[in-house]
Amino acid sequence: MTRLGMLTPSSNTILEPVTYAMLAGAASVSAHFSRFKVTEIALNDAALGQFTDAPVLSAAELLAHAKCDVIAWNGTSASWLGFERDEALVARIEVATGIKATTCVLGYRALLQAIGAKRIGLVTPYTDDVQTRIAATWGREGFQCVSERHCGMADNFSFAEVDEATIERMIREVAPQCDAIAIVCTNMRGARVAARLERELGIPILDSVAVTLWAALKAANAPTAAYAPWGRLFTV
Repeated sequence: MTRLGMLTPSSNTILEPVTYAMLAGAASVSAHFSRFKVTEIALNDAALGQFTDAPVLSAAELLAHAKCDVIAWNGTSASWLGFERDEALVARIEVATGIKATTCVLGYRALLQAIGAKRIGLVTPYTDDVQTRIAATWGREGFQCVSERHCGMADNFSFAEVDEATIERMIREVAPQCDAIAIVCTNMRGARVAARLERELGIPILDSVAVTLWAALKAANAPTAAYAPWGRLFTV
């Protein structure tokens, strides 16, 4: 049995059921979740302070009690804080728990590099300033945000209330200009929409929950091809 540990924003209601749905029928893989406080996505001091090491490492320690094979940060904060933040977080989790670690954002980087995508369509629920920061942060990693749509929201719980029809519209609006689309938020209902539209539009559409699962499976040296109905990323 491969046990995947997921660090989860406390107000997130999407990533757990979607991850379970992706793993349905996978007798040899299970997912386990540990929460820490995240209620607002913004660039003020209080919101940025949610992502300090102490609460994350405390939540990771609880996953270590379940003897998980991998611990993954199932959140996208390094998209605006800097990819180096997740690199450092991975190292600290591994030292603290002795368990291999990964993150959603580092998974994005690995996937986009593997498929050679550089012109990115960015879909998020976030505010103007957070969206601008994400575009700049990803740009430093070699991924140019050539088109984007966002909802202007800051309350993390509310991201889950953006319906699939809205997400589909956002995807269609960014698609003509890019060679891959990233739905950057693990509390959006993007996974099912991404898998369906990817086949129609003919470009990779990478949902954050799916990316985190892909990264965790890869870190655990577990096969991914069986999850291909959820997106072509699982064939990479």
